[in-house]
Amino acid sequence: MGADLLGFAYAATVAAGGILGYVKAGSVPSLGAGLLFGGILGYGAYQISQDPNDYHILLGTSTALGGLMGYRFYNSGKFMPAGLVAALSVAMVLRIGAQRVGLVGIKK
Repeated sequence: MGADLLGFAYAATVAAGGILGYVKAGSVPSLGAGLLFGGILGYGAYQISQDPNDYHILLGTSTALGGLMGYRFYNSGKFMPAGLVAALSVAMVLRIGAQRVGLVGIKK
């Protein structure tokens, strides 16, 4: 069974975004949220790597992050960082959904 590389890359991107937000703007909430969500997403990617049917944490966290950042993007109109994270989150939700209905194969 292979590792969910896209899931781990998504988790690392979210965590790196939080770190970058702290470095550039001194935003402690950005650091905390990025590391928290990145860690949960990393755990979800680990779970789906072990068992493709254990996708609930990755799906739920991606959905929540997509909704939150989509709302921030809608209000600010700025693509970076809210729009990017919202787009990545929606892509991850669609990917998991496609796997669940059999449109995309799950590596075993």
